Amino acid sequence: MKLPRERSRRRGRIEIIPMIDVMFFLLATFMLASLSMQNLHSMPVDLPKGSTASAPPTTPLTLTVTREDKIYLNETPVTLDNLAETLESRLTGQDHSVIIAADQASQNGVVVRAMLEARHAGVEHFLFAIQPK
Repeated sequence: MKLPRERSRRRGRIEIIPMIDVMFFLLATFMLASLSMQNLHSMPVDLPKGSTASAPPTTPLTLTVTREDKIYLNETPVTLDNLAETLESRLTGQDHSVIIAADQASQNGVVVRAMLEARHAGVEHFLFAIQPK
């Protein structure tokens, strides 16, 4: 009588492809969640479209120029005459950067003059807010 051999034990395998799928899903989820947490303190304007790197983790001041060429500093209306004084009082810490949120229908001259006034107040870096394509 012929006896069957004892079954050889197969070693378990760790499949890596499902683990990679889960990691990409978690990465996409956290990226979308972090994008929804970004909050600009500005007035709603029609931003130009473009692509760039994301904003730094600190929350700099936002300088908004509307279609009617009105200027706001974090939702506070200002004029070109008092922009430098208002901005100097709000600049804190070592990061002296301002986000420029200019409506694409606003005049370039007003935006440039506002940036020059901000430069006189001590702003070192300008970041432009855009709408992703």
